[in-house]
Formats: sequence, structure tokens, C-alpha cells
Amino acid sequence: MHRILQTTVAVLCAGLCATGAYAQKNTSNKARSADSAPAASSYGNRPEAEAFVREVAERRHIDEAWLRASIKQARFNATVQRLMTPRTGPAGVKNWRGYRSRFVEPIRIRAGLRFWNENAATLARAEQTYGVPAEYIVGIIGVETIYGQQMGNFTVVDALATLAFDYPASHPRAADRAKYFRGELEQFLATAYLTDSNPFDTVGSYAGAMGMPQFMPTSWSNYAVDFDGDGKINLFGSTADAIGSVANYFVAHGWQRGMPAYYDVQVNSTPAQLETLLAPDIKPSFSAAEMAALGLRIQAPGDQHNGPLALIELPNASAATQYVVGTPNFYTITRYNLSSFYAMSVVELGQTIARARSGAPAAADSEPSAPDPSSETSNSPTAEAAAKAYLRSKARQQRTPDPANFSAP
Repeated sequence: MHRILQTTVAVLCAGLCATGAYAQKNTSNKARSADSAPAASSYGNRPEAEAFVREVAERRHIDEAWLRASIKQARFNATVQRLMTPRTGPAGVKNWRGYRSRFVEPIRIRAGLRFWNENAATLARAEQTYGVPAEYIVGIIGVETIYGQQMGNFTVVDALATLAFDYPASHPRAADRAKYFRGELEQFLATAYLTDSNPFDTVGSYAGAMGMPQFMPTSWSNYAVDFDGDGKINLFGSTADAIGSVANYFVAHGWQRGMPAYYDVQVNSTPAQLETLLAPDIKPSFSAAEMAALGLRIQAPGDQHNGPLALIELPNASAATQYVVGTPNFYTITRYNLSSFYAMSVVELGQTIARARSGAPAAADSEPSAPDPSSETSNSPTAEAAAKAYLRSKARQQRTPDPANFSAP
């Protein structure tokens, strides 16, 4: 029986004590200091931070002095704030093939093939347990961190505090996003307190996501599982725990066993029909029969699909737009990241690696691979520019262009 990590003290201690809360030590204090603005280097004197301390201490039954000391040590990170600042000016042209080339590329394919081969038994067990095929799990971990190679080097508590108390005011939903990150900061600190761990020993992404699958603190608490059966949950060092946790996350968000993520389709719709089909965006809203009546010819067996479907639009800049029909399982993948481009990249990376394992030739890709910003340390000027360009590119390709949705459910 695989235990799901809950927010009770007993399970938190069993699952996380041995791994030091979320578990990875930041050895770059110099880099941390370089990104801290002197005027906002400590949150100890901020009224909103003090209100947070009192409220969380009472609600979570956490020692108020410990919580206040932790918040006082948390530092503003200018890079985190810059990466979350919305871009001004033209949104640019959506380009699915260009986006795809960042993820379905030789480095990730080779790493994914090795990851799948080394963890084949665990992936098969996850599929049997949760009903999630290996290719989707392999796709997620590959897109997120290149199978653990790039898990981030931002101090998580600094990133979360920055976004909780200094979320960019220019964002159209700044108040809502700051509230979301206050909840994540609360969960992160509560876990550290209950496990007697140092919250400043953990590093992750600029948004506070952690480990191979890049789980936010609440996702770790709600969906992470001890899939290797060693009595603790470690998404940094245990590939089995990462595999099982991704599969469990999918199931918790509606994954249906035996259902493909999408079907191929031929679009013969009029402009008015196409507008109707695309209005719900990625949310499955039409039956196969309703889609047929609106000019779609769905490839078998999708034409007999029982349940709602969505027409997924994949623009290619000046080239022809591609379309697929997304199932509820495609929608489940977007619960990881609110982007059809992201979900399709996960699917195609997994499929490409599956073909490589079987000896089948890889699908042709005419687009050159774009540089991966994760190849630089996240605190260098080059990495910041690359990461910001990458972030903006991802945002342009979403109907809801919110950088804070990346890896945050």
C-alpha cells in the first residue's frame, strides 16, 4: 500500500523528516545575497508579513517565535520578482513548432531513454497502480527538469516570500497570485516546523517548485507518495517517489485509465463553426457527434469516443495551424501547466522516447532546437535573460498568459 502524504503531523514526520523537509541544501549563499535588495532584504519589519505570522501561527498551531524568526530571515529576491513581471508590448506570434523544439530535442530524448530504461519496472508498476502510461510520466519529468538534471537553485523560502509579499503589482491578478503564494509559503513553513527541519536548506525553481516533478508545497503535501516503500517521500533523490507522485497527481486531477490524451482530426469547419469549437479553449465541451456536425472528422477510434472532447489549436506562426482533439486526459495534463503547448510537448516527448525504446524511427522535426535556459545557473545575468525570454515565450503561447501558472496547479 502506497501512502499518500497528508498534512497530519504523523504522516509529515514519517514522510519528510529523513529528507530534511523537502530536502536539498543550497550551497550558494553568495548568489542568494546578490539577488537580495538591501531595502527589502528582510521581511521582519513588514506589517503584512507580521500579520501573516500571527494568522498562520494561530491557525496551524505553530510556535509564533519560530515562524517570526523564519520570516525575518527570508530575503527578497529581485530575480524572482523580475521573472514574474508581465511583459509589456506586443504579445508576439504563437509558434507551436518553435515551442516544441525546446522540449522534444536530443538532450531530453537521450536522457529520457536512459531514465525509462533504468526505471522500467517502476514505471510499469505505476501504470498498473494508477492507470497512467509510462510515456506521460516520462514526458512530465523530462519537460520539467530533464529527469532531475535541472531542479532549480533558488532558495525556496526566499522565492515564496518574495511572491507572497512582493508580487509584481503590474500583474493584472497580482492580489490573487500573492494570496496563492502566501498559501504555498504557509504550507512550506508548516511542513518545516512539523518535521523540525531548516526551511532555508531547500532549493527549487523561482516559483518555489521542488524536486524532479517540480511540485509546489501544497502539491507535495497532497499528492506526493512513498512509492519506493522506504518510509519517507523524497522527490529530489528517489525516482520511484517522483514517478509514483506524478501518476498520483494525474489521478487526483481526473486521469481516466485506458483513455488516450488526444485524437488526430481533419478540420473541414467554416470560420463560424471553428469559432464555436475553440470558444471553450482546452476544456472538453463537445461530444464526438457534435464535433462532426461542426465540420470535424475525428480519426477512429475518436469518432466513437464516449464523453466530452476539446478542439486543441496549435498555431505555427506563418505556417499552417495544427489541430488535435483533446480528451479529458489531455485536460488533466494541463492541470500541471495551463497551456495546450505544454501538454502537447509532454505527450510528444513521451511518445518520441517510447518510439526510441522500440527501435522505431523518430518523428521528423523541421525546427532547430532552441537553447535551454536551464543550462546556466539561475543567478547569472545570462541565465536570467534566457529564462525571462523562455518564460515570455511560454506565456505568449497560453490563452491565459500567467507565468505563475508554470508548475503551479
